[in-house]
Amino acid sequence: MSMDLERVKHLNYLNELGQRQDELDFWLKEHLHVSAIYWSCMSYWMLNKKEELNKEQIVLFLQSCLTESGGFACYPGHDDHITNTVYAIQVLLMLDSLDRINKEKVASYIVSLQNEDGSMKGDRWGETDARFLYAGINCLALLGRLDMLNQSAAVDWILKCRNFDGGFGLCPGAETHAAYVFTCVASLAILEQLDRIDQDLLGWWLSERQTKNGGLNGRPEKLPDTCYGWWVLSPLAIIKKLEWIDRNDLIRFILSAQDQETGGFSDRREDVPDVYHTCFSLTALSLLQYPDLKPVDARFCLPLEVTKKYNL
Repeated sequence: MSMDLERVKHLNYLNELGQRQDELDFWLKEHLHVSAIYWSCMSYWMLNKKEELNKEQIVLFLQSCLTESGGFACYPGHDDHITNTVYAIQVLLMLDSLDRINKEKVASYIVSLQNEDGSMKGDRWGETDARFLYAGINCLALLGRLDMLNQSAAVDWILKCRNFDGGFGLCPGAETHAAYVFTCVASLAILEQLDRIDQDLLGWWLSERQTKNGGLNGRPEKLPDTCYGWWVLSPLAIIKKLEWIDRNDLIRFILSAQDQETGGFSDRREDVPDVYHTCFSLTALSLLQYPDLKPVDARFCLPLEVTKKYNL
């Protein structure tokens, strides 16, 4: 098994993703189209191949997903959702194309989803989740309109999601989970409120996610998964405690999940690769300073050169 990054195979894998429109699986995943565009763009960028992206095709598709509300749908004809909206805005920022949409209308849509207690709905149906508040904060920051957010209420709600172990759950009272730790910690970082949490306790909980085979899990007693390379490492990077995990063991675990034939990463060795795990394996390797990968901004999960360009 190769312990080198199979760059050429990963690029081939990414290049083939959009060429399967005659397959049923492509249409069964309509709900993931905007997400997959973001995961793909990030993967190309991490591999230093952003020039291979078809910018105009991507921008036109995202414009077709923009709804009357100002939010983005996962695919033309579907309902808007905050997750699709942040992914679309992230991609448009990467492609220097935010001027192709009405930014104020998108910002107004995001703010309309904030509840009085500071939390945020995912859409008009009202489901509330720490991921949605992070998506809103991320999006408003990229649009330069964080001033429209009730920031103090948002911070108060995030702190209510904090648990005795230093981590965060999806809502107040929920079990700590690495993905929600990322959303809450990254939100506090964007809002410059990291001093409100116990960073040593949080770093302890995150570092305890490393298993005997070097991989990271999302919560105690669960199997390791390459995507947690991102969800665990990013908050560790934000609080400057990346050295609290074994870097080399984690790199070996992530690289072992590469598909040696088709390219792409899976959740763990010998499973089927997908673009989600490919994106977050590459961004994790970037945080681990694996050679010749583009640096990533742990707060936004965007290329560092993009966030620097826009002074984020």
